[in-house]
Amino acid sequence: MKLYTRTGDGGDTSVKGGRVRKDDSRVEAYGTVDELNSFVGQAAAVASREGLSELVAELLEIQQELFDCGSDLAFADPSGRDLKLTEASATRLESWIDAHTAASPAIARFILPGGSEVSALLHVCRTVCRRAERRIVTLSAEVAVHPPVRTYMNRLSDYFFAAARYANVRLGVPDTEYIRSADVFRKKSDD
Repeated sequence: MKLYTRTGDGGDTSVKGGRVRKDDSRVEAYGTVDELNSFVGQAAAVASREGLSELVAELLEIQQELFDCGSDLAFADPSGRDLKLTEASATRLESWIDAHTAASPAIARFILPGGSEVSALLHVCRTVCRRAERRIVTLSAEVAVHPPVRTYMNRLSDYFFAAARYANVRLGVPDTEYIRSADVFRKKSDD
């Protein structure tokens, strides 16, 4: 099998159900999800090297789900299709976020991306995830987008923040606070 097809030399590409320009909003959306998946793979490799096996397992599951997101986004017309991503994936992310947050020290101020290498990479994942989410929002203003994809991507950036902090805790590396930050993460009163 040849890796090149030459069919995109004119600036268009195939999606499920047709062809579009390579700069189409749909291609931008699933292309950015693919970029994110590559960074997640890099973060998983570093987490593995650091012995963070629970994070590696989570990141490998996230990579599978990012492929599901890309597949669901690649339909020219997703209506009536058997799409892959479900709301259960976002719910599971919430449980991971809660666990990582509970295991990390409370924060009052913004923190700077970094600390350990794996934490820094997870922050890169967080920012690329936010860009992917913006691309998906742009696409959803133009055409129908499978709703669980939007929910998942929104929750996923929160996961990366919580996982980055957790990685630092596990590796004994403190977060670095943004020194000019006000106390922005105050506990809300239940009153």
